[in-house]
Amino acid sequence: MSSLQPNLNAHHTMNFWQIAAFFILSLQLSVPMGAMAAEANQGITDTSIRVGSIMPLTGNSAYDGTDDYSSNMKNGIEAALKDQVAQGRKIELEVMNDDNDPMSTIQDAKKLMNKGVFIMLGNVGALSTLKVVKVLEANQIPMLGFLTLGDINADNMLNYRPNPAQEVASLFEHAVKSGVKPSQVCLFVQNDVFGMSGLNGLKEGLKQYPDAQPEMDKINALLEMMWGGINPALNNVGPVGFYQSETVFVRDAYLSLKHWENESGNACKQVIVLAIPRVAADFIAYSRSKNEPWSFSAISATAAGNTLSGYLSALSVNDNIVVSQVVPPLNSNLPIVVEARKALGDGFNHISLEGYIVGRAFTTLLKSMKDPLTRANFVKAARQKPIDVGGLTIDFSRNGAGSSLVSLNNLKSGVYHALNDDDAHSLPNTGPTIASPTPAASSTAKP
Repeated sequence: MSSLQPNLNAHHTMNFWQIAAFFILSLQLSVPMGAMAAEANQGITDTSIRVGSIMPLTGNSAYDGTDDYSSNMKNGIEAALKDQVAQGRKIELEVMNDDNDPMSTIQDAKKLMNKGVFIMLGNVGALSTLKVVKVLEANQIPMLGFLTLGDINADNMLNYRPNPAQEVASLFEHAVKSGVKPSQVCLFVQNDVFGMSGLNGLKEGLKQYPDAQPEMDKINALLEMMWGGINPALNNVGPVGFYQSETVFVRDAYLSLKHWENESGNACKQVIVLAIPRVAADFIAYSRSKNEPWSFSAISATAAGNTLSGYLSALSVNDNIVVSQVVPPLNSNLPIVVEARKALGDGFNHISLEGYIVGRAFTTLLKSMKDPLTRANFVKAARQKPIDVGGLTIDFSRNGAGSSLVSLNNLKSGVYHALNDDDAHSLPNTGPTIASPTPAASSTAKP
């Protein structure tokens, strides 16, 4: 773990035959299943409605923190669906563990489709979700409340959470209100669809400021370079540091931001982070070991509840991190929050609350249906008008996310404190003396 340079053979990659098998399987499953469209294989029986979910609960996810995200999402959905009856039927949930592997995700989807599922709830993943969405869409299976880590949409997809770009735009706006110039906001992101959403969010923020056209031009150039797929040559182009997906190397991204500071003459006073929690913590700690005065903020998926904070504490970094969240504050008196707090007990946190909201949105829609119970009619009902889920308005009738809620919090030592507009006068930017971290040399992490 002494080297900071990528070992190109260290991280997991699919070989030719794995890739060929993956695409053949995806292609086969992307063909509608014909006779399987019967009611029983739509996950409906006289007594039950079958629901599926696929997420990483073991495997590499235990290293990068997505297992913590998945387990909390699972707990929230299970609590929301417990003992629920809708349309005269009980709801049965089956959660499958894909080990953070896209091939396993596709295979698990096949198993669930063969058993018959009415809907998929709360899937967690980036590449895996991107691939399975095409399969589910082809077979007309609704999708609700997925954690996609990118800008992914489909006709049958009912997104609860605002996409990462909206969270980045909110963090950008907070930074500017706090006195940071638009040209002083930078990004540390993963080199894939997850990171691309971060660039889109920064672009959304920058377009309000004509003086930031040079930064806008760089972001546009980077986005164009990313359209062809994974591009390893994105660093040293603009106010963005990239780390390669499936690795945990942070030095090149750090040097990219230093290159930008030197080239542009603008300091990266605020760095918005879109990365798996372990890599985010390594990057923040590495920057601190270099005595950078940068402030940091992170989107909800990167913070992953207290996962990021736990990694930072292990590296003796106790900085405040501004974190965006897509659920109401945990101390809210909204009925949905009060209900979730009671149902989840010690397991109540931002992630499990999101799972609970997703589960309750599903049951609320089911109970509101007037037409015969079919997948198509469920999606039709969801698209008709906003629904009230315990005081939280969710609107699947518009394009994009059902919720526009993005709240900002200070995260320090595992404790969240809600921010409001009155708090936008200063950003935390210096931390205590820390031990110099040694970012890992390789990883098989695939969020």
